[in-house]
Amino acid sequence: MKESVVHQKSYAFAVRIVRLSQYLNNEKREFVLSKQVLRSGTSIGANVEEASGGQSKRDFLSKISIAYKEARETVYWLRLLKDTEYLTQAEFDSIHTDADELCRILSKIQTSTKQNIRNS
Repeated sequence: MKESVVHQKSYAFAVRIVRLSQYLNNEKREFVLSKQVLRSGTSIGANVEEASGGQSKRDFLSKISIAYKEARETVYWLRLLKDTEYLTQAEFDSIHTDADELCRILSKIQTSTKQNIRNS
């Protein structure tokens, strides 16, 4: 079975987040914020994966909603890293674009799933 776009993008994003965390630890000697962004950024894909195994539409929606919240939290940590000069504007723009895209995708999945639940 072919993986969905949200699966692919959330996994690729998690890989970028792991690399960002490594960069922050090794190059910037920053450990607290990097751990926060690592946790929330990798949690997105994990919750998308859990949603795929959901036992019902409501269970699926719950996990997708958690993934969305984690994506929003990740955006927060990325903004904080930029505003405290751990990330340059260019570094921020690159990864923030991916995070924002994930937020939009997950939001649309939430909306369509809620509509689907209402109509069933």
